[in-house]
Amino acid sequence: MSSRTINLTLKVWRQKSSKDRGKFETYEAKQISTDMSFLEMLDVVNEHLTLEGNEPIAFDHDCREGICGMCGTVVNGRAHGRERGTTLCQLHMRHFSDGDAIAIEPWRARAFPVIRDLAVDRGAFDQLIQAGGYVSVNTGGAQDANNILVPQEVAEKAMDAAACIGCGACVASCPNASAMLFVGAKVSQLALLPQGKPEAAQRAISMIRKMDELGFGNCTNETECEAECPKEISISNIARLNREYLKAGLFSTVE
Repeated sequence: MSSRTINLTLKVWRQKSSKDRGKFETYEAKQISTDMSFLEMLDVVNEHLTLEGNEPIAFDHDCREGICGMCGTVVNGRAHGRERGTTLCQLHMRHFSDGDAIAIEPWRARAFPVIRDLAVDRGAFDQLIQAGGYVSVNTGGAQDANNILVPQEVAEKAMDAAACIGCGACVASCPNASAMLFVGAKVSQLALLPQGKPEAAQRAISMIRKMDELGFGNCTNETECEAECPKEISISNIARLNREYLKAGLFSTVE
């Protein structure tokens, strides 16, 4: 497909901090190449804003390769935009048409307070990991790991869960702002493997308790999280999380 340019109208959420009231402001994005990514388009808009003496739009980004999970906004009501299995940095402007109006806003969740404009504080995910998303056993070297036999099907399920990049799209798309898909993925990747078994009960209980403490909502099986996840993490991981939590409550001595 040959490159072309399009003109867009952007309605961008601007907010100085979590304590300030935000609002949408309108900007014109002109002569945008369809070869650009969404973030590159925002770079161009920010360059013009800076040259005009205005504050650039703050947004999160890092690797711009769909790996780090830093980028993420709600684009026309969809987390990361309408393309399935795509992060915001992988969303290209060829998916938009000349004259389109695009509404861009930050993740909306009590646990993700706005830092500025489109950038939010996702430190709550770090706290969830600290609550139990790790193993504390000595796993040895590579040769030792190879001595622990793991069936291929189990290894693939664990790797699918481990594909989660922690972007927060699941929380932003959920009507309850639930983090169950994120926690489910982290619990699943460890619960499926031998190295995660010793702390399985403590992990499930601690992470769910921390999720409630941080203000995330509960899962009501709306499945928006799976639909909007850029790594297409399956909601079967939520079912596994629920089983792990139930087993921990019935058979463990964790208080």
